Amino acid sequence: MQLNHLISQFIFIFFLMFSLPPLASPAAGHIASYEQLSAYLTSAFSSGSHTVLLFLQDKLSKDDFTVFGGVFGNKEDSAFKNIEDAMQSSTSKVTLPALEWSGSFNMAALLQEKLGVSPVLVDADSLSHLSIKTSVSNLLLINLPYCSSLQKSCKEVLHENDEIIGKVLSSMKAKNIPYTAIYTGFQPSRMISETPISDQSVGRSLLQAVEPEVKPPIMFNVSGGPCIMLWAQKSHCQTGSELTMDRPCSANTYLGWITLHVLFFSHFRLVLTYQSGFTLSFSMSKRFYSVSAREWFSLDAVELQYFNLSASYIASRDIYAPAEYSFHCQSVANFGDALLRTNTTDTNSSEWRLNFVDFQIQGFGLSDSTNFSYASDCASFFTPAIWMGLVTVLLTLLILVYGLHMIMQINTMDRFDDPKGPSISVPQSE
Repeated sequence: MQLNHLISQFIFIFFLMFSLPPLASPAAGHIASYEQLSAYLTSAFSSGSHTVLLFLQDKLSKDDFTVFGGVFGNKEDSAFKNIEDAMQSSTSKVTLPALEWSGSFNMAALLQEKLGVSPVLVDADSLSHLSIKTSVSNLLLINLPYCSSLQKSCKEVLHENDEIIGKVLSSMKAKNIPYTAIYTGFQPSRMISETPISDQSVGRSLLQAVEPEVKPPIMFNVSGGPCIMLWAQKSHCQTGSELTMDRPCSANTYLGWITLHVLFFSHFRLVLTYQSGFTLSFSMSKRFYSVSAREWFSLDAVELQYFNLSASYIASRDIYAPAEYSFHCQSVANFGDALLRTNTTDTNSSEWRLNFVDFQIQGFGLSDSTNFSYASDCASFFTPAIWMGLVTVLLTLLILVYGLHMIMQINTMDRFDDPKGPSISVPQSE
């Protein structure tokens, strides 16, 4: 089984007023683990009392600084002005650009373990009235939102968070209390799915599109061989506002009973009875036409019944194909570009909406295989769009040929006036 590793591009920043233990700059692409972070916090807060400000944003990633931190030195457009000023003025700062994250990671609980105190939830307004004892450790938690509001853009939310951070730091400076400020996220805003190299195939390989799984059609067998095949990716049956049935018509998904009525050798009637009480009937016939010197089959009627409701549709005008072929159409419905015509003798037919998606049927000329024969599609090769294109091209060519013909009929002058000789006179009789 292949396991993927979730990596958070999740920023962890210290900016403070007294020295921290040195931390070597991480190599490009290095991801700090939970154990490395825990060991560093242990060395940073192992002795003495500390006042820690934890700015815990709902989500945070390195990409947030890249996108909203100002471009090409334009810091006026940055959403992190106060954080940048605090980083520049701080005598000691530490940045971890990427931390390994899991769903159980909790920064507040980790700091609570290292400091030995419970976090106190504060905001920028209540902090100015809060009395802080420097003789004991303090963990002040300031929660910050992320881009979840539809009324404000992500940059506006991050800018407001930056203003809150600036106000809190100003209050701490006014109290003249040494502090350690930490800005991080509860979870990453962006994650990268990384697959271990050991699970990947090494070397060159051809990229091939994954072919969708094709389910086998519904077949009715007679004397050990297939007699009729039906397939539809999805069938919709609806009356009024009540959805009666919405399911595929295939051998793997059909649950019910199949019966076949052979009226004559050239007339079949396939009946699908679903366990929900729904019944679909397909009546097919085969005829010989001397004009084409071949036999053709047609889907004469489609009937449906649901308890005491029933409807019937005529389809022989549009659903037909040579007897050795199958018929295919992307949509067979009784509305829109309808192939199923309402039976005038049935008053309930207009109340139903029947649609088969990716419909294919074959009832004659079947071999002993489970594959359809060549499909005669309802969409002709020369569609209206193709005809419009051909007519437009032909009209343009006619205009071009006519223009070339007119240019070729232009004759140049065969007489020229000589200023040294007598002038040319053209008689009126010519």
